[in-house]
Amino acid sequence: MSLLAMAFSLFLLMDPVGNVPLFIAILKDIPSGRQLQIIFRELIIALLIMITFHFVGDALLSALQIQPYAILVSGGIILFLLSLKMIFPTGQDFDALSGKDKQPFIVPLAIPLVAGPAVLAAIILYSRQQTETLLTITAIILAWAVSTIILLSSAFLHKILGKRGILATERLMGLILTMMSVQMFLQGISQFIQALSL
Repeated sequence: MSLLAMAFSLFLLMDPVGNVPLFIAILKDIPSGRQLQIIFRELIIALLIMITFHFVGDALLSALQIQPYAILVSGGIILFLLSLKMIFPTGQDFDALSGKDKQPFIVPLAIPLVAGPAVLAAIILYSRQQTETLLTITAIILAWAVSTIILLSSAFLHKILGKRGILATERLMGLILTMMSVQMFLQGISQFIQALSL
């Protein structure tokens, strides 16, 4: 997988546009200057978690003797479920995250909104597929950088796009992610069939 394709898929999984209303709701009672500090801090934490997971994830899978095709199939299923959630949101997560905590730390902004389970699963998958660590790390940083710009501009984007615009953009991302998840699933099934024939 190329650098841009990997970075784009991670960007879709981070779903910064879909997270804009959540970030706004969670930080709505905090002064705007402080909001930017909190968002940037949480995004730095998320980046460190993702990079750490890249190095630890492969060793973990090796210890558990998990095969590459199992990662592809399970990753495809997870991405598919996530994409359906993006296309058909229920609003339950929004209600759950709009709690009384006025100064969020790590949860829920860094985890699971940015470095969520699907992102970490994809990073494990890429760490298994790619021989060059620099390629995966660069893709993570690229996706994170674009997500950071969007989330730091959350208040501005919310005014421009409005609620309908944000929902439409998130659903478009969900549709693209659906196609990517099906491709990942089919690739895993293909590898499994090849492993049986050996």
